[in-house]
Amino acid sequence: MDLQLAGLRALVTGGTRGIGRAIVEGLAAEGASVAFCARTESDVEVAVAELTAKGANVIGGAVDVGDGPSLAAWVTDAADSLGGLDIVVTNVSALAIGPTEEHWRSSFEVDMMHTVRTVEAAMPFLEQSSAPSVTVVSSVSAREIDFAHAAYGSMKAALVHYAQAQAYQLAGKGIRVNSVCPGNTLFEGGVWNQIQDGDPALFDESLALNPTGRMAEPAEIAYPIVMLASPRASFVTGTNVVVDGALTRGVQL
Repeated sequence: MDLQLAGLRALVTGGTRGIGRAIVEGLAAEGASVAFCARTESDVEVAVAELTAKGANVIGGAVDVGDGPSLAAWVTDAADSLGGLDIVVTNVSALAIGPTEEHWRSSFEVDMMHTVRTVEAAMPFLEQSSAPSVTVVSSVSAREIDFAHAAYGSMKAALVHYAQAQAYQLAGKGIRVNSVCPGNTLFEGGVWNQIQDGDPALFDESLALNPTGRMAEPAEIAYPIVMLASPRASFVTGTNVVVDGALTRGVQL
């Protein structure tokens, strides 16, 4: 099926590894031009080189998404370089798992406000698009109380609420907004890879909760995000897609 993404212009925060990298690859494979960012310049340069070598049309930027002015400037610069924006995917998390004020502050500034600021900076460009969409990457920790409760889980839940509210507010402008809640995702250098090495008991306990007997691969999470960005999903807005291999047991109505 042609996803009608060829020629569209996408922006992805956190695109050098894991889920973000898979999102960039998925969009680029469908013919979209993609701007992505990450904090470390060397990681961005390597990712751009690797993706370009595969034929992807990408540009990268080194950005601390917790720095509001820098983030807004990058969004504008990226949109100017691409000639506009049609697709926005906010994917960065501070992964601040803990109960202290610093965890709360970091989760708010990075997970929550980076999403808000990215969307606000992209809005003038999305309003000019013929196929505008925003996808907010949250987490299954938004849906249930797990070991990542407190700051992390609360901010992830707030992201789903934000996306739903934006969908309602922006529907009249034709801008679709959805959220995706990934389950546990294993990749080299990722949080679950670190837990696997540093706290094998927690890793085994978490793995045992998933009836599939495994954790997700980044590309499996990226797939529905790319689908939601497609103009073929033109009437899909205000929804939250859980991609967790039946990990969570709550019924989402």
